[in-house]
Amino acid sequence: MPVATLYVVATPLGNLGDLSARAVATLRAVPVVAAEDTRRVRGLLAHIEARPRVLSFHAHSPARRREALLDILHDGRDVALVTDAGTPGISDPGEDLVDAVRAAGITVVPIPGPSAVATALSAAGLPADRYLFLGFVPRKGRERDRLLRAAAASEWTVVLYEAPPRLASLLQDLLPLAGPERRVVIARELTKMYEEFRAGTLGELAPYYEASPPKGEITVILAGRDDEVPTPAATFDVAARGAELLAEGCSRKAAVQRLIEESGVPRNEVYRIVMALP
Repeated sequence: MPVATLYVVATPLGNLGDLSARAVATLRAVPVVAAEDTRRVRGLLAHIEARPRVLSFHAHSPARRREALLDILHDGRDVALVTDAGTPGISDPGEDLVDAVRAAGITVVPIPGPSAVATALSAAGLPADRYLFLGFVPRKGRERDRLLRAAAASEWTVVLYEAPPRLASLLQDLLPLAGPERRVVIARELTKMYEEFRAGTLGELAPYYEASPPKGEITVILAGRDDEVPTPAATFDVAARGAELLAEGCSRKAAVQRLIEESGVPRNEVYRIVMALP
């Protein structure tokens, strides 16, 4: 029985001209395509005159769909994995299937191409030799607070995704953490007809998007911190706050966790400071 392959195929963010020749050849050759949105991918396949069987595979697909795709691969039929736009597995479904396929000893081959992260960074004008990608942050709760503090404290450029209705609140939440002078670039509708890059500071763009809600796909590029201008995380007094928590009856373990969430300071440093408190 021939050995099958799972191809992880990047598809255009918007402009169909960005689909690579290798991606076209792969999608024309495979018998099966696993797609996040079957309607959207059928339009792409029709554009390149490819006629594979299309199966739905998205973030909420039941485990039996993953097993069905594994069965197809075990039968010797190649599968191409695609998402709505960009590269599967990068804030899009795919990693679970790839993990299961690798565990089964089946070859996984990436067909590289568009990615909103790289596309936005390339035209943002901010350092991209090192960067921190946080994807979509939670809408609320401790994990949101922790990730936004990490973004504000990062020495590297930070890339986030956000839905248009929540962009203004994201920028407003970053404002007290990173400061009004922190540079930020908002990339909207990448590679599409209404593509737009708007650059400024948090102090400028937070009120702008509060007054002018955007439409379309949003990528946020936040400049890394300037060490000459301390961020709230850098100036947070861990020892003083730790002493307060212990005086309130918190255990040292609970105090460490609270301080990590409140300050954005690394766990090891917080632990060292709390353990040294009287």
